Amino acid sequence: MGKGFGGMDFGKMMKQVQKMQADMMKLQEELAQKTVEASAGGGAVRAVVSGSLELKSLTIDAAAMDPDDPEMLQDLIVACVNEGLRMAREMVNAEMSKITGGLGLPSGMTGMF
Repeated sequence: MGKGFGGMDFGKMMKQVQKMQADMMKLQEELAQKTVEASAGGGAVRAVVSGSLELKSLTIDAAAMDPDDPEMLQDLIVACVNEGLRMAREMVNAEMSKITGGLGLPSGMTGMF
């Protein structure tokens, strides 16, 4: 009883799915506490991004603030934040793949969770 297509035990499969969902929720909470730090301009701009893809802090060295070239600072900020977000997504995908790795999901799909 409880066997379906190909002899699969749906009750067992549902328990596995529920455990994976609980593990993923716990991991999301943990990732929200983890951070990555990115920099641009040789460290003139630093961004800290959480595993929940939230910008936690942005530090700008006073030497990077050239009033004659605000575009350079803007570019450094954008590059730094984007790198921080990329690093955070990479961290999240690596951690999620530990949970979903056995499912054979296509690459990049773990970021959906």
